[in-house]
Amino acid sequence: LDMRLQRLTGLERQKIEDEYRELIQLISRLKAILESRSLQMQLIKDELVEVRDRYGDKRRTEIIANYEEFSIEDMIAEEDMVITITRDGYIKRFPVSGYRRQNRNTRGSTGAISKGEDFIEHLFIASTHNYMLFFTDQGKCYWLRVHEIPQVGKAGKGRAIVNMLQVEKGENVKAFIKVMEFNDSQFIVMATRQGLVKKTNLMAFSKPRRDGIYAIKLNDGDDLIEARLSDGANDIILGTQMGMAIRFQETEVREMGRNTMGVRGINLGKDDAVIGMVVVKREGTLLAVSELGFGKRTDIREYRVSHRSGKGIKTFKVSDKTGALVSIMEVVDDDDLMLITDKGVVLRIHVGNIKSIGRNTMGVRVMRLDSGAKVSDVARIVKTDDEDEAGEDEDSGEE
Repeated sequence: LDMRLQRLTGLERQKIEDEYRELIQLISRLKAILESRSLQMQLIKDELVEVRDRYGDKRRTEIIANYEEFSIEDMIAEEDMVITITRDGYIKRFPVSGYRRQNRNTRGSTGAISKGEDFIEHLFIASTHNYMLFFTDQGKCYWLRVHEIPQVGKAGKGRAIVNMLQVEKGENVKAFIKVMEFNDSQFIVMATRQGLVKKTNLMAFSKPRRDGIYAIKLNDGDDLIEARLSDGANDIILGTQMGMAIRFQETEVREMGRNTMGVRGINLGKDDAVIGMVVVKREGTLLAVSELGFGKRTDIREYRVSHRSGKGIKTFKVSDKTGALVSIMEVVDDDDLMLITDKGVVLRIHVGNIKSIGRNTMGVRVMRLDSGAKVSDVARIVKTDDEDEAGEDEDSGEE
């Protein structure tokens, strides 16, 4: 406060002059940098060295030469899952550990809630890294990884398969196959309603596409009715709605690419159509069920092996009383069946209660129908007692 005004003014003047000289020097230095390429490079070098010295700690990431591309599956733990698919096309998964081991002659545990008259039609064990192939009546194949299937509790109904696949309008899933790994030693065997059969190497289905691929080329009016996994050395049985059946060796069906129609499996009579295909694996009995509720079992050994494209032999005596044949399948005594009518009625029966008789017979009544009702389909169902039964049921995810 005692400082004189003249002295304060002098101090401020000195400060301004010093700042002026500093600015002149800065301008001069910056002009020199702008005019000199070497000074520019030296400045960049000095600044980079400073950054290196200040932040140059050890690298925390690892650079790997020739790395292999990884997928989402690499981050998903491989775990065995119980997969269930219902008659109405609902699919779900839950861990095998969810099934506790039980003794025989016990009630078992609930495997799924009922949705109207829906029931479990397929149950099998698959790894979260396995593929599921779905085949539609229009001859297309779609993929799902098991880990993409919704995981819900045993009492949940799951999710509709058609809502998980990019199927076209009017396209219906007719078959599915579980694939542990794609290899060239297995085949997909397909059959159409007009009697064609086709065998394609499994490797042809190893490149998934979300919108699906064509597995078989179809004639107008024809549709795919079945697809099964095979080792290429099984016998094939085709059954028709007029009660004919033919058994031939799979080796007679040459391997073909995807965009082909296949070869003649059975020579159909007038107004006849194929209603089922069996890839013989268990050498049990062949079940045949008609639309008016008649059924029977016949020892598969009664079906002699012939050559493909023949007319076949009589497997069911079709009449006005029995109606047309609607289903054939390979069964054993321990299997259970569900018969479904076009009126929505469902009947569960034990295979052991169906009489085993000769081929050229009409069988016995296995379901009493209401007036005007017809059996529309037959499914072999599974028992969800424990994981042992889950593993024993279907080793390939097939019906």
